[in-house]
Amino acid sequence: MIAMTRAGRHTGFALLRYGFRPFFLAAGIWAVLAIAIRILDVVGHESGGFAFHNSTLWHAHSFLFAYASAVVAGFALTAVPNWTSRLPISGAPLLALFGLWFAGRVALFFPSIPAGAAIAIDTSFLPVLAAVLAREIIAGRNIRNIPVCALVLLLGAANLMFHLEVFGLISADGYGMRMGVGMLTLLIGVIGGRIVPSFTNNWFARQKMARDAATNSSLDSLVHGSSGVAVLAWIVAPDSPLTAAALFVAAVAHGTRLARWRGWRAASEPLVLILHVGYAWIPIGYLLIAAAISLDPSLGSSGLHALTAGSIGTMTLAVMTRATLGHTGRDLHSGSATTALYGAITASAVLRVAAGFVPEHSMPIMIAAGLLWLAAFALFVVTYGPMHLTPRLGFTNS
Repeated sequence: MIAMTRAGRHTGFALLRYGFRPFFLAAGIWAVLAIAIRILDVVGHESGGFAFHNSTLWHAHSFLFAYASAVVAGFALTAVPNWTSRLPISGAPLLALFGLWFAGRVALFFPSIPAGAAIAIDTSFLPVLAAVLAREIIAGRNIRNIPVCALVLLLGAANLMFHLEVFGLISADGYGMRMGVGMLTLLIGVIGGRIVPSFTNNWFARQKMARDAATNSSLDSLVHGSSGVAVLAWIVAPDSPLTAAALFVAAVAHGTRLARWRGWRAASEPLVLILHVGYAWIPIGYLLIAAAISLDPSLGSSGLHALTAGSIGTMTLAVMTRATLGHTGRDLHSGSATTALYGAITASAVLRVAAGFVPEHSMPIMIAAGLLWLAAFALFVVTYGPMHLTPRLGFTNS
């Protein structure tokens, strides 16, 4: 809040005043564009996969390393000033950082760009973001948050691995995708473990209810440790029974943690409830992948999409809506449009996971899931886009 107040005294274009503004808006627009292309691919209007020459790989990359990295950037660049009490990255430096992200999107649209150039352009963003965040955290003597920078850097390594696999420069297959999903779920575990119980308890207090979204440092350590082991095992040995066991332990740890937050007591406020829904997809995804390894390989797609469309999609949308409302001076309350987009993203995730259980009917279910995803993010862009483009309420230039 100190950084926000100080930023409000400076002049400048509103879109470049805070990291959440350009990155959240771009993430929403990209989510609509990318899923529209994917739906066209599925129904037979093949895009060709652009630089990857494979539409499924382009779809995976556009979600994990384009959409999600924009949300991570918007969140981190907005949270770090509050963690460190330093001024936010804004103006020309923010525009340059956003330009790196945007350059990656452009480069991967053109198959004619040499593989080396495409890799260099697209993989530059996350390491630079990690360096910027580390500089701010170290300068603000907020070392406890350095692990966030490490996870961003590892996400960048996953992006590089993905490119090297796609362009045939290494013989590995699927490591980059699994590493990307794993790093994002670990980030949700770290950040979600802070914001979900905190925001839930704040809402309980406003309703004059007991602040009993409980946290426990020993349980948190178990969650992070078991998740780290499970993700590493899944990356390097995705078919091992030991991996299934590790995923099961991590799922139980996450489920226990989530139950202690008592999210059902906040069912009347979608802005709070959706955080619990998004987090719940992590243990569901881990359990489904464990079941795919141990019982039925066909469940693998459902487990993967529980983590991606479910946890990553829902939690990022929940964070973007809440952060935008709070940092633009609006009430932390879910209006009708916000409630509708939460319903759409939840239904989309449920359908996408369900498609793996009924492969004979998967095509229409996948298309319906895609259309609901498109509706959710179109609502986000229409409803929240103007907030990103205009000054914070109560400040002239923030």
